[in-house]
Amino acid sequence: MNRVDIGAFGVASPDWAARAGEFAAAVCDKLFCDKWDLSLLFCDDAFIRDLNRRFRDRDEPTDVLSFPLGETFVENGEERYAGGDIVISLESLRANCKAFNVGEDEELRRLLIHGILHLKGLDHATNAPEEEMLLLQERLLKDPALAFLRCIQAD
Repeated sequence: MNRVDIGAFGVASPDWAARAGEFAAAVCDKLFCDKWDLSLLFCDDAFIRDLNRRFRDRDEPTDVLSFPLGETFVENGEERYAGGDIVISLESLRANCKAFNVGEDEELRRLLIHGILHLKGLDHATNAPEEEMLLLQERLLKDPALAFLRCIQAD
């Protein structure tokens, strides 16, 4: 069983945060990530901009950042895997929705998948849609086993 801890910084915790955690756990299941622990933090653009500046040397907000841990640990005699942290700016998420003409639920699910793929060690050099990681991201977004899971009920 995968576990997702959820928090918020600079924004109110969304009422759909638990469903986002359930979706993230389901994505991990789909990717054969068993007994993963990860954290999900929702924030504003100011907070993610500071993280982006400090850790990626880019002084601008972004929609999602991933911080892989990649450590195995034992808890109550069970081996688990600390996948890492995913940070999502709700302001940038909403800006993406307008820019790409997509609903908030679809974009949130896309960012969650994107973050998890980075925690698994996948990467992309550009944001071109033909990048292998981004193609996988979009396939997962449309996967019937995940597509029915909604995070934000009213989209």
